[in-house]
Amino acid sequence: MRRMPATQVAGIFIMGFVRGDSRDQGALFPVSLDELVPEDHVCRVIDAFVGSLDLVQLGFSKAQPAATGRPAYDPAHLLKLYLYGYLQQVRSSRRLERECQRNVEVMWLLDRLAPDHKTIAEFRRREGAALRAVAAAFVRFCRGQGLIRGEWLALDGSKFEAVASRKAVLSRERLLREQAALDRRVAEYLERLDAADTEEGETTIDAGAVREALEVLRGQQAQTAQGLGRLEALGTSHWVESEPEARQMKGHGPAYNVQTVVDAEHALIVTHEVTTEATDNTSLQTMAEAARDALEQPTLNVVADAGYSNGAQAEALEAQGIVAHIPANRAVNNQGEGTFFDRTSFAYDAASDTLRCPAGQTLRRKQLQRGKHRVLYAAEIGDCGTCVLKARCTASPRRLVARHLHEAALQRMHARATPELMRLRRCVVEHPFASLKYRIFEKPRFLLRGRWGAGTEMSLATLVWNLKRAVRVIGTTALVERLAYA
Repeated sequence: MRRMPATQVAGIFIMGFVRGDSRDQGALFPVSLDELVPEDHVCRVIDAFVGSLDLVQLGFSKAQPAATGRPAYDPAHLLKLYLYGYLQQVRSSRRLERECQRNVEVMWLLDRLAPDHKTIAEFRRREGAALRAVAAAFVRFCRGQGLIRGEWLALDGSKFEAVASRKAVLSRERLLREQAALDRRVAEYLERLDAADTEEGETTIDAGAVREALEVLRGQQAQTAQGLGRLEALGTSHWVESEPEARQMKGHGPAYNVQTVVDAEHALIVTHEVTTEATDNTSLQTMAEAARDALEQPTLNVVADAGYSNGAQAEALEAQGIVAHIPANRAVNNQGEGTFFDRTSFAYDAASDTLRCPAGQTLRRKQLQRGKHRVLYAAEIGDCGTCVLKARCTASPRRLVARHLHEAALQRMHARATPELMRLRRCVVEHPFASLKYRIFEKPRFLLRGRWGAGTEMSLATLVWNLKRAVRVIGTTALVERLAYA
């Protein structure tokens, strides 16, 4: 670095700008790319991790070179490229192609190979199953190194937007509006044709053009009717035309619900799943069992928020040795402006399958409502009519109380959900989602269509998150050494 000599203006010395070297001047750059990548750089972690994998066993389709034909790119190089790209918020295949041509770190990782964007995109699209296996392999490695203990696991879900735009959503309301508008336009054109037929002499209406417009409108009417028929056949209120697996979710447009299970020790993601359910209350058992299988651990403690309250699934997990710590999501009795006795005031007797009210009267089983997962108990009209507590209990002739089919499991699950565990849940599971959305994805939207493509992207993203966490916990050099002996 050189500085321009100072100049004197009106007796005042003015310093010059910092000057670089001349473009024509010879320079001695490092002899090898390896000298440009520091020893503690994350690229060395990526290189060591991919080098420790058996790509054939993991299922990469071109892990073994073909005997004939044009040589293919080594899957190891393309895997390294994607891991580096997701670490740097570069997910587009075209952007990754440019990085291969200008980024020294990528040149080091890929031995100066520069695959085109079609090759890069095809690898991610084709190798979805193998990429999932790679993410699971790193979880097993972290488990073996003590980075994942499996004592406490936190479960949560978050919405990620699909590739399809909001304009691709065909809802029943939208189709009915379009149908009404088309009917009005068809009626207008038919009136014009009638007017042209009744006019004598020369007419200002081009009947041929009107008939052509009518044909177009009738074609649009047929498409609208077809869309309504499809919605009726599917039994749904909306349909994403360009990405049928995506679902319209409030505040997000077409989207998927991404479920993750995070270990409390170092916030590493144990497993994940991309679902099409807008709510979380059907995912408790599925995700807990997936975490058990990933950790190969028979007993687990799972913490989640009230959105996962599901008595049937909590009871099924208890039978398997998986304990759920979740607040029960129960409706509040708002009858009588909330002044009437709540269901908790009625004691249940399992032997007789009855409830006892605060006045000591018995409510007997009246109806089983399987669709609502509850049993309805009713008091005798005579007992309620003479009860001194009736004004505090019900405004009806007799009191009805609903009890969940798995009430006991819900109560046990709720009792275990202490405030300390709820704080643990927030600290463990919410940070990874924020990083996945804005530090790895850059914005929470997928690039691959369909649930399978979205799952492939999440496998890469969760793997990158776990790599970053492992580096933060034990350091780059130590992680490289452990991977070398894995």
